[in-house]
Amino acid sequence: MAFCSLKEDLNCSICLNVYTDPVTLRCGHNFCRDCIACTLHTQESSGSYSCPECRERFVERPALQRNITLCNIVESFLSTQPGEQDFGIFCTYCVDSPAPAIKSCLLCEASLCGKHLSVHKKSSEHVLTDPIASPESKKCSIHKKILEYYCIQDAVCVCVSCTLAGDHKGHDVELMEVAALKMKMKLKDNLDVLILNRQDFTKRIRTLQNYGKDVHEKAVSSVVALVDLFRDLRKWLDRLEKNIPTMVYRQDEYLSLLISDQIQQLKKRKDELSIKICDVKQLYDTSDPLTVLKNQEVVASEPPANEACKEETDNVHKVGGLDLILVTAILHTTMDNFGARLKSIGFDLPQTSSISLDVDTAGHDVAISEDLRMASWMGVSQNRLQMPKAFQSCQVLSVNSISSGKHYWEMESSEVGDWCVGVSYSSIQRRGKKCIIGENDKSWGLRAWRKQYSFIHNSNVIQLPSKVSCKKLGLCLDYEAGKLTFYELSIPLRCLYTLTASFTEPLHVLCWVLGSWVRFSERVATQQYE
Repeated sequence: MAFCSLKEDLNCSICLNVYTDPVTLRCGHNFCRDCIACTLHTQESSGSYSCPECRERFVERPALQRNITLCNIVESFLSTQPGEQDFGIFCTYCVDSPAPAIKSCLLCEASLCGKHLSVHKKSSEHVLTDPIASPESKKCSIHKKILEYYCIQDAVCVCVSCTLAGDHKGHDVELMEVAALKMKMKLKDNLDVLILNRQDFTKRIRTLQNYGKDVHEKAVSSVVALVDLFRDLRKWLDRLEKNIPTMVYRQDEYLSLLISDQIQQLKKRKDELSIKICDVKQLYDTSDPLTVLKNQEVVASEPPANEACKEETDNVHKVGGLDLILVTAILHTTMDNFGARLKSIGFDLPQTSSISLDVDTAGHDVAISEDLRMASWMGVSQNRLQMPKAFQSCQVLSVNSISSGKHYWEMESSEVGDWCVGVSYSSIQRRGKKCIIGENDKSWGLRAWRKQYSFIHNSNVIQLPSKVSCKKLGLCLDYEAGKLTFYELSIPLRCLYTLTASFTEPLHVLCWVLGSWVRFSERVATQQYE
């Protein structure tokens, strides 16, 4: 009883067998590693995880901690159990001392050792085969005769009585050996296909492993290059932080000396004028004409006051100000060097371009701004001349088309209402439900509906876990690779979704608005990074 109780305690609740490489969840329950890993993988699509035994829920996929103590107990338990020995099939007639059987008789439904086989009847109805545990399984359950034929219509093995007077009378039958040979030929064909499929999977696995290795190596080299770049950038910034303030202070010191010198000169000039003013006043107050006339040098000509002020102002401007242009040039040179280093390690800066909306494709209740970058839902007709390529729905295509390269652009949306933005072929329908972005196989879109993101293509909607938390969005398109990635330009930046497709036509930006507006930024760029 103790043995049975211990064995039950060592059984996994998923596979009901003794633990194999037992692991523990945070709730304390134990499972085979493969069993719980398979269960968690199944739960992954639902977005939540739970313990199969106590149903405790986990926000993230729980880590599997190997239970070393339980592993040791399982190993000790298994080492004490006697191994199963295969003694084969025993002779039916050797009761006192069982002897291994060397043949089985289908008619007698008995297995025979060498001794009993020698005295066994040799008539044709006694069919001998290699030893089998259940000879009766080779006989018809209804007529108790040996199964010799195969009914093609019902796909079952039958006896001769079944074909003559039984349920299979009149059916196409053939000897079991012939049917088995045909089946083996089919199995051979299937086996060849399975082997080819396995080879294909092996090749795909190897390709993905090599790709993963290349991605990892590129990631490592990029990180190393970025670490070196940031280290050098910190050195540049430290050097600039020390040198530029010193440079500015030196300019300040030099200019202060010049200004101080000019102030001293002006003060000296002022003092001279003050003395002269006193002399002039004193002479002016003198009543003796002879004294006034004898001191005519006091009445020497002075420049007009406005000319004197102008001369002093010019002298002040000649001193000049701080040369911030030099500081700006140094900072821009540093940033240019930083950009060049980024480009050299595969992070090229984008070049500016633009995206314009095509008014002729806009739905009748969609207003397009004068700069052709903003689409707004108005709810009423805009009284435009309806063009053949105009949409029936509230959406609009871009004038620009993309047929190669890697592209990036940004957009901003209103805080209220719903919208969808993405890419589309120009051959998209213009009427009916199938004209709406994502409701056909010619367009792909990220939709913000009631503050929840989702991706839609060919009427298939993929709900995304992210909620709308930022009004700005970035889109990166790699035409040749068939990849379009949506980013939310929040802090930190979030990658919302990446679609993969094989683009066969030039792509246009397509946006749909309902009770909202969407505006494409002037900062639209084409990236050249690898």
